[in-house]
Amino acid sequence: MKATRNSQDQSREKAPPLEIRPVTLAPGLHVVATPIGNLGDVSLRALETLKAADLVLCEDTRVTHKLFDRYGLKTTLLAYHDHNAAAVRPKVLEKLASGVVIALVSDAGTPLVSDPGYKLVAEALDAGHKVYPVPGASALLAALVAAGLPTNRFFFEGFLPSKSGQRKNRIAELQEIPATLILYETGPRLPESLADLASGLGARQAAVCRELTKAFEETRRGNLDKLAAHYEKAGAPKGEIVIVVAPPDETKTITAQDLDLKLKHALARGSLKDAVAEVTEETGMKRRDVYARALALADGESKR
Repeated sequence: MKATRNSQDQSREKAPPLEIRPVTLAPGLHVVATPIGNLGDVSLRALETLKAADLVLCEDTRVTHKLFDRYGLKTTLLAYHDHNAAAVRPKVLEKLASGVVIALVSDAGTPLVSDPGYKLVAEALDAGHKVYPVPGASALLAALVAAGLPTNRFFFEGFLPSKSGQRKNRIAELQEIPATLILYETGPRLPESLADLASGLGARQAAVCRELTKAFEETRRGNLDKLAAHYEKAGAPKGEIVIVVAPPDETKTITAQDLDLKLKHALARGSLKDAVAEVTEETGMKRRDVYARALALADGESKR
């Protein structure tokens, strides 16, 4: 298990002189990706779009002002978030109908990923307005790149349910997906979520990516059991978190007889808990299934 950190100190960065060239934008909704942490990751096209727009919609004006202050942008900001979207959206559509150029940003990364922007895009398209993507930073792609896990096929889940029962049910639905899993999580829920992932998915390899592109960027790699144990001991970390989990190992097939044999050998060497952990990691099976079989074997031996 290994943790890596980004040594850059963004607090010491100063914006170099930058002349953002004037551009003329077509009327419509311009969906603009912004940095996920390091303000230097913004694209020139994004800056040109934000400067040329008549209005910029953002989740939190205070957050977006940091980017605007860094690059000297003065475009009017209007808050558009989960709590006011239903009221603000009709007014935005009216502005689009009058030919106004509007840009949409999120607090960080690419809009429409875990934010209310998709409803605005859908209604804008339904009303016949043009929607222009301005691509850029994305936490899920940055984490996938840093995790060192298969990238040929991946599934973005977003946030797991906050309640344990619902979370376990959802993890059970995810276990057969033949792709690398990408999830968002909060610091306070991370230890419990990792424990549920380990129980539901077995000892798959995974990575916990925290504060990507920021001064205290950290990527910790290991199997789910070990990551769960680390954060249970270390406590909830701070910052934005992405969990990346390897796909199921399709090359591993184990019969009931093979499982019993492995468990018997492991039980002969140590405790039931240690035997379950050993066989779970070796086979990649779900911990609860290995535990149930180990318990049955241990109970059978005790009755002899």
